[in-house]
Amino acid sequence: MDDPATFDPMPGRVDRLAPGLRRVLAPNPSPMTFRGTNSYILGEGEVAVVDPGPALRPHLDALLAALAPGERVTRILVTHSHLDHSGLARPLAEATGAPVFAFGDSSAGRRADLAGLAGLGGGEGV
Repeated sequence: MDDPATFDPMPGRVDRLAPGLRRVLAPNPSPMTFRGTNSYILGEGEVAVVDPGPALRPHLDALLAALAPGERVTRILVTHSHLDHSGLARPLAEATGAPVFAFGDSSAGRRADLAGLAGLGGGEGV
């Protein structure tokens, strides 16, 4: 994993964190996303994409380019419905044919004490 002293992710770059685990940073820095949303590619060959990120064409292109020759996305996993994590789910599903898996609607698991953070300007939304 990353050494905090040298943590310097770059949008669009594929970082191999461990065997079978890649990270691609989205180009959406904000107070809530820090340098951007992290999207993860799990596995090799038939892979899962976890939190595909915001609906930004450059990020879709970066995720697809992160696949090795012959690899294919077989599932898309969304941990929560903030737009910085889920916005690209449908475009990625359309590009790859992979199904999207998520839990509940946009209010599922939402904490009332964090509702006020929506106005901080990160574009996360629900």
